Amino acid sequence: MKRLALLGASGHGKVVADAALAGAWDAVEFFDDAWPRRQQNGPWPVAGDSAALRARLQDFHGVIVSIGNCGVRWEKHKALQAAGAPMVTVVHPAAMVSRYAVLGVGTVVMAGAVVNIDADVGQAGIINTGATVDHDCRLGDAVHICPGAHLSGYVHVGHGSWVGVGSAVKQGMTIGQRVMVGAGAVVVQSVQDGLTVAGNPAVSLCIGRT
Repeated sequence: MKRLALLGASGHGKVVADAALAGAWDAVEFFDDAWPRRQQNGPWPVAGDSAALRARLQDFHGVIVSIGNCGVRWEKHKALQAAGAPMVTVVHPAAMVSRYAVLGVGTVVMAGAVVNIDADVGQAGIINTGATVDHDCRLGDAVHICPGAHLSGYVHVGHGSWVGVGSAVKQGMTIGQRVMVGAGAVVVQSVQDGLTVAGNPAVSLCIGRT
């Protein structure tokens, strides 16, 4: 029986667990640093905190961080890697990932998502429900492509950036590190590190992110 441990008992965590059980995994178990205050996540009990997970790594065939916040997810991912956790990817069987695409360890790809040929997705990424990452895109670590967001070909997205629900990015654009692209935004110019952009066409809201 293939057992998957998830750190992060959240709504996003429920979707990751559901994707895992729809695919190659037989059982999931949640851990969360809000334990024992947080005892349940949907149909699944929360077994303990991250220390409890580290103490039980031998019980699992895979571990993944199921936290939506990009910065927190990245820190937890690195800590578990350093502890020797068997970090894995989770791909919903209703997603389409090219055999010629690369998914970094710790990345999740949800139902209806598409990752096309020669795309390269870093570690601890989220390609969420119905999102598309077209050919030759390059995504850094801890990037979140939100539900229904679309990256055209040759788009580069830097570490820790968030591409919002229903947004669209023109081919060849570069989105820097720690960028927030607002819901429904249309990105037709490259975006510098740390900016928040929104609108059609997307413009900076002058809110830097650190």
